[in-house]
Amino acid sequence: MEEQGLRLIVDQRERNEELICSLETMGFAIDVQTIPIGDYVISDRICIERKTISDFESSIMSGRLFEQLGRMKETYQLPILLLEGDHGGFRLGSNVINGTIISIYIDYGIPIMFSHGPEHSAEILAAIARREQNGKKRDPSLKGGARAYSDSQFQEFVVGNLPSIGPKLAKSLLRHFGSIKKIANARVEQLMKVEKIGEKKAEQIHRIMNQVYDGE
Repeated sequence: MEEQGLRLIVDQRERNEELICSLETMGFAIDVQTIPIGDYVISDRICIERKTISDFESSIMSGRLFEQLGRMKETYQLPILLLEGDHGGFRLGSNVINGTIISIYIDYGIPIMFSHGPEHSAEILAAIARREQNGKKRDPSLKGGARAYSDSQFQEFVVGNLPSIGPKLAKSLLRHFGSIKKIANARVEQLMKVEKIGEKKAEQIHRIMNQVYDGE
């Protein structure tokens, strides 16, 4: 069934073609943008982070999961985590997975929806969009309700996405150096003067900021 007038904002880094094609086949208008938080924006209050089982486990091990979910919770009234894949295929122990899922529910108040694969994920996204946009007349918006992003928030987002750097360390680095440019130009020993930035993190920041890009 084709949808009339329904729109989704999709992050440009979300490259699952099967999922996107399924939504387009249903008739959704896909607006590809850079989304600071999440992967899909359904309305002014609903943002969805989609993770495969592998992504989910990697984000647990790197410590990034709760930083991402925390930013979603701060910005959108109704954030959702969409977990996609074979739910019997976790590599991490059940205590870790169950503890993480419980924490997401209880500590963050974020519901988790489970999907079998990209096509099923598209069906879930479509159902939420129909309910929200047709039922509630709420269009997708990057503002996250009444909140827009300031230059400072975008700076925190950029620095906070460096390896091993979350929102708190991002603010500490920006307060100490004053700008992203000065962080990029800082030497390892200068970076280490920021509280909780040890030699390993400082070297990692310096390498990422100064290494020549070799991607395609």
